Amino acid sequence: MDHVLILGGTQFFGKRLVHTLLENGKKVTLATRGQKADPFGDKVQRLAIDREDSQSLKEAFANQTFDIVYDQSCFSPQEALDSANALRGKARKYIFTSSQAVYDFGTNRTEEEFDPYHFSFNYKTRQEYPGYLGYQEAKRAAESVLFTQTDFEVTAVRLPIVIGPDDYTKRLTFHVDKVKKNEPIGIENPDARYSFIHSKEAAEFLYLMGASSFTGPINPGCEEDISLLELVGKIEKQTRHKAIITNILTKENTSPYSLPGPWSINTNKVKQLGYTFSSLDSVLEEIIM
Repeated sequence: MDHVLILGGTQFFGKRLVHTLLENGKKVTLATRGQKADPFGDKVQRLAIDREDSQSLKEAFANQTFDIVYDQSCFSPQEALDSANALRGKARKYIFTSSQAVYDFGTNRTEEEFDPYHFSFNYKTRQEYPGYLGYQEAKRAAESVLFTQTDFEVTAVRLPIVIGPDDYTKRLTFHVDKVKKNEPIGIENPDARYSFIHSKEAAEFLYLMGASSFTGPINPGCEEDISLLELVGKIEKQTRHKAIITNILTKENTSPYSLPGPWSINTNKVKQLGYTFSSLDSVLEEIIM
């Protein structure tokens, strides 16, 4: 039986990942701050850690060994380095939940368009990475640490936007609610295109990467991308309400997906490895209510 450590795992598709691991007979240990309840009862072991306190990691992982580590909660290179040091010699494989945000704005981004092996950065705390550009740098730098400064078999899963009925961020729901209530949606660039993945398939893919011999960065997700204008159009069709779109952005109306440019990925590599994902149309039809 594989012993799996999850750093995080108490929210959104992280919970789905835990369920998948347990259903497949894995021994699971969750390492979190212990501030969020989880639904797993005595089916998992728990360790208390603080990602910003390296000593807490050393103490939590002392006298522990794992087969696979899933890192769901890393938001700085310092956290990546501290975790790697605390787990040195204690695990074989490290699956890092990264993001399509490692790529510059654009569409059809391939894995080769960000090289973590040749990325220069400064070590900062998560508080020093504000906004989406800060998030981009943090994920880039964390990947660089894991690929260049550790002895693990590392896979960086560069997830696109994750959506599902269990999405606690309510970012897609924001748009649906605005359309139903005939309230304006502020969108800076309605033609910007984005990639998505269902939360269930994100968790399943992470699980499969733990069982796979693949290492390196990988782009999973729906093959198709979609513009925000097209997304709102699908909401209009399913809700039978007309959307109000404005380029005058306010705190109340700005779309959570409204960014200065597009972010979408090329999924050819993951398809070549034999993995398939639901069509974006079917995913959106399921979730838009």
